Amino acid sequence: MSDKEYGYVAYIDEAGDPGLKRVRPIDQNGASEWLVLSAVVMQAKREPHVLNWTQDIISNLGVRQRNDLHYRTLSPTRKISAGEQIARLPVRAFAICSNKKNMRGYHNARAAKMPSQQWYYNFCIRLLLERVTAFCAARTMKDHGESKLIKIEFSERGGIRYSQTAAYQYYLGQQQQGGQVYLKKREPVMAMLDWDLMAAFPHQERAGLQLADYVASAFYQAIDCGGPGVWDVEPAKTLAPILPKEAGSHRDFGVALFPTPAWRADLTTDQKRIFEFYGYDFTRW
Repeated sequence: MSDKEYGYVAYIDEAGDPGLKRVRPIDQNGASEWLVLSAVVMQAKREPHVLNWTQDIISNLGVRQRNDLHYRTLSPTRKISAGEQIARLPVRAFAICSNKKNMRGYHNARAAKMPSQQWYYNFCIRLLLERVTAFCAARTMKDHGESKLIKIEFSERGGIRYSQTAAYQYYLGQQQQGGQVYLKKREPVMAMLDWDLMAAFPHQERAGLQLADYVASAFYQAIDCGGPGVWDVEPAKTLAPILPKEAGSHRDFGVALFPTPAWRADLTTDQKRIFEFYGYDFTRW
């Protein structure tokens, strides 16, 4: 990774998959109904402490069988305890929750023009980075007295080419400079990003990625009611202290549901619960 100076680190992970050809519950054997992307963000000066944080959490949970923190291996009570401990750390967390039912079989010709074979995943990363860069840009003068870059570390998953994801963000920046960005409600603050500061690592090699795994997996468990796992909203609720707010609400910032408006997602009562907890209103206007 580049030796360029940076002021923040964002660890990014996901739960679910980006498949769109066949999607549950429409297709019984389809891809996951949800793709959840998470980011755990901190000042760069905290980076040397992250391994100790995760090791302390593992020790406090009484886990003896493994040295890394992995959400799916924890019992329900340990998930709650881990979430409460993460929520006391000097970090912030973001969750992008994309419901794919309305995306089944969809092809976005405009997004596909970007130089990438994984436009949907890259687009969801854009949604995440819009919020992460806005948060860091609003803090950088207070934290550092000047604008500082964000280092991005992805949790390495099979089938995703992270060089394409970095290139997508660079290409989007070129569009911004030319005034050609199609979606303008939010845009990533490109001055905070440098594609030389984006790389992917195995989950077990980066303690920060283990924190991001917790965030992505907790929200996935809170919304994937019809999937193979056990539905539980409580772990995701424990993260409230570290989920940033905008205009006094977590809605569409620390926690973001897509599609918008919220009622278009056509969620079940159980799926709505975690979003309602974080400020969403499913009233159809």
